Amino acid sequence: MTDSKHEVLIIGGGIAGLVLALEVADRRRVTLLQPARDEQGASRWAQGGIAAVLSPQDDVEAHVADTLVAGDGLCDEAAVRFTVEQGPAAIGWLLSLGVPFTPDPDPQAGYPYHLTREGGHGARRIIHADDATGRAVVETLMAHVQAHPAITLRTDLTAIGLIGDSAGHCRGARCLDEDGQLHRLLAADTVLATGGASGLYRHTTSPRPASGEGMMMAAELGAELMNLEFQQFHPTCLYDPEGSPFLISEAVRGEGGLLLNAQGERFMPRVDSRAELAPRDVVARAIDAEMQRTGTDHVHLDIRHLGEAAIRHHFPTIHAHCAARGLDIAHMPIPVVPAAHYSCGGVTTNLEGTTTVPRLHAIGEVACTGLHGANRMASNSLLECLAFARSCGRRLRHAPPAGDAPLVAWQSGRRPIPRQEIAALRDEMRRIMSARVAIVRRDAGLDEAASVLADLAARLAPRLPEAAPDVELASLWHALRLARLTVACARARRESRGLHFNPDCPVHGDPSPQPSRIHLGALAGG
Repeated sequence: MTDSKHEVLIIGGGIAGLVLALEVADRRRVTLLQPARDEQGASRWAQGGIAAVLSPQDDVEAHVADTLVAGDGLCDEAAVRFTVEQGPAAIGWLLSLGVPFTPDPDPQAGYPYHLTREGGHGARRIIHADDATGRAVVETLMAHVQAHPAITLRTDLTAIGLIGDSAGHCRGARCLDEDGQLHRLLAADTVLATGGASGLYRHTTSPRPASGEGMMMAAELGAELMNLEFQQFHPTCLYDPEGSPFLISEAVRGEGGLLLNAQGERFMPRVDSRAELAPRDVVARAIDAEMQRTGTDHVHLDIRHLGEAAIRHHFPTIHAHCAARGLDIAHMPIPVVPAAHYSCGGVTTNLEGTTTVPRLHAIGEVACTGLHGANRMASNSLLECLAFARSCGRRLRHAPPAGDAPLVAWQSGRRPIPRQEIAALRDEMRRIMSARVAIVRRDAGLDEAASVLADLAARLAPRLPEAAPDVELASLWHALRLARLTVACARARRESRGLHFNPDCPVHGDPSPQPSRIHLGALAGG
């Protein structure tokens, strides 16, 4: 095992991690971990854009109000207002870096860049780079990160756990290199930007979804987790059982896309007055119910009426990707199905990304800031990455010196656990989570999930002390425990709210609902 010392260690190289690195690096040296396997993380696949108040016809109060409605009574209004107010300056900063947002060719437009509209928004406020915003932002930020002399980018290391000391502070991370060798990166300040937990489910909108590894690494040091039961399922993932996951952006519906059932009939108008532009939780449940009613495994998203020129102009990436799979979306509807997409819960933080563990911060999807409440509104996620990464950066630029309490000892064995066994356990976890803890949950199903997951954990736990350090094994162990905590939160919420829908308690409960707060100690045996 090798030891090295670092000032600021950022684990995760998506938009949140890249923004933070650039914010801090003018004052402190930064080490940024972006394993090669994570290059296709969630940020790069974000299509729709970034929500911000940019148009003269829009205002902060309207964006705040729309977010509070989408969050179904569980948003932290202070976090919502803070995030929304940061939007215009954050977009201005990205423009100064050269992000190629799509211009608006209309000389009468009140803003020089095209703004689209997505579900839950009462105005056009989504700035985008065609339909590949995440890729454009990541590539621009990465170019600046690679050119900065105070940022060291490591693509050869994967974090498998955090290092704590006897004072309860975070002191860095344990990592494995590509040869399986252990490295201890000691850091004055550590920041998690590791993404969410959609990988707990079988069908997702990302080819390499995170499985909550960062959340559980924080929980192992005693950090509080919050709102784990609110897992968002994007309503429209391309239905292609033989192909890799591919998201069909919310902006497709924002520009007039219509959802049709197997008979070619619209069904959203009878579900919600906002029809296809209702918030994601409403649309995903409606699609799920329509599939159950008609006995089909997908529905259709139809944009043929927009015309081929408009489709190619607004959605070049989606058009090209579907064409490569034999779908001409200008002349045929797109088969779509809901898929696990975004974790509204995560590591509890304040407005500066501070967790309940000293010297440990969390930003992006791994964090739970209170912005999203019980349901994330479209395109608020990249806005959250920007707002909280910049806020966290301002704090870390002036952080006091770290302590020097003794480090907590950590032991590992040398006996490898076969990869096929790890894969089988992960498949079983994803099966039960998808079957019992997805868009609609019932008490009996949650009880079954709790039992199955506890059994899987009990089969693995006794072997860990002798097991050789392994990235896949660490990921599975983190995922299993997070799945169990997610089920515990879902069982405890005796109401239906936002993304948590349980027909056994179908109505809202407390008119002033509280977030679900939980620690690793809630699990017997940890």
